[in-house]
Amino acid sequence: MAYGDRKSGRVDFERGIPVHMMGIDGTWRRDCRMIDVSQTGARLLIEGSLEGLDLKEFFLLLSSTGLAYRRCKLVRVAGDQIGVAFLAQDTFTIRKSAKKRSTGQAV
Repeated sequence: MAYGDRKSGRVDFERGIPVHMMGIDGTWRRDCRMIDVSQTGARLLIEGSLEGLDLKEFFLLLSSTGLAYRRCKLVRVAGDQIGVAFLAQDTFTIRKSAKKRSTGQAV
């Protein structure tokens, strides 16, 4: 799927918005710029190398304090730009709560 073939509308940022990528376990962090974003994903311009980073699943930190973030997975790599898909937040917590309800345990 090319960058132009999208399921949801995108907002483009002329200069890009400074954001950070961070490993799920917090062992790595990389500066990047968000080029565009939609409800389902974003395109990022990476500063530095991607070598050695686990990009199967990571956090995209949208604020300097880390209070605004999205959990992401890598969709495509094109030079110094990557496409990411946003993952459902708290999927594990939702499944765990549903399982407790089905077994009659208190949540």
